[in-house]
Amino acid sequence: MPSYAYFQKKIVPLEQANIGIMTHFIHYGTGVFEGIRGNWNARQKQTYIFRIKEHYERLANGCKVLKINLPLSIDEMCRKTVELVAKCGFQEDLYIRPVAYSSSQQLGVKLHNLEHDLFIFAFPWGPYLDKDKVHCGVSSWHRPEDNVIPPQIKATGLYINNALAKTEAIQNGFDEAIMMAPDGHVSEGSGENIFLIKNGKMITPSTNNNILMGITRATVMELAEKELGIEITERSIDRGELYIADECFLTGTAAHVTPVSEIDHRKVGNGEIGPITAKIQELYANLIRGDNPKYLHWCTPVYKK
Repeated sequence: MPSYAYFQKKIVPLEQANIGIMTHFIHYGTGVFEGIRGNWNARQKQTYIFRIKEHYERLANGCKVLKINLPLSIDEMCRKTVELVAKCGFQEDLYIRPVAYSSSQQLGVKLHNLEHDLFIFAFPWGPYLDKDKVHCGVSSWHRPEDNVIPPQIKATGLYINNALAKTEAIQNGFDEAIMMAPDGHVSEGSGENIFLIKNGKMITPSTNNNILMGITRATVMELAEKELGIEITERSIDRGELYIADECFLTGTAAHVTPVSEIDHRKVGNGEIGPITAKIQELYANLIRGDNPKYLHWCTPVYKK
């Protein structure tokens, strides 16, 4: 099935959405992106886009940092995305990638006096970490300080940092990296936030640990508190705490909720999916497909009935 893109203010076949080789953001990483999930519900014959407004709000905040002028409002980007996904017509899980970028055909290191544009495309994509549980390794690459590149925004250039950690992990025999903050405390995965369970309580790095403020992270925290009554603490986590956790899991738009079975060749708990992690997984999987009426306000249907 062909895919489409919103490109230069119109929807075109994906193969026609091409930019020039002098485009500023190719050379200097002057773009902000999002990853948004469309989740197929086979029983309802419906695709639900999960927390679309929150994703575009985060995109808009990143654009403020990089001085990118968005051509559409948040509501307009939401509507255009639904229109695009409906035209694609996929009946499977998909991934939506909007990118706001410096579109000027010129070179020169700067953020000012540049033109800007937005493109969006969608394509079928299953689980990012396609395993029941994963083995992680602590990376030698750490997250940047805020006054180097603000880690709270999804800037395209920043993700070289994540790519270095991911490739190091894979080549060292792991499935995913766990990155540290510059001060040596736990930060996040190369594309996910991280949670630990210890003595029935949930711990996750706080905002001052150089993390991305994940939308799936926020969702899981709300589910854990409201649905499971679990106490959540946001704080700095020492590396050694990773090795003595009862459970561990990663969260992200692409990765969903992914259990971690080993860290640095040490089993997490008994090396299997923990009971709290399993409950979080089940809750999350149901609500993103529009099967939990309580959280249907987070799910935007694509196809008109």
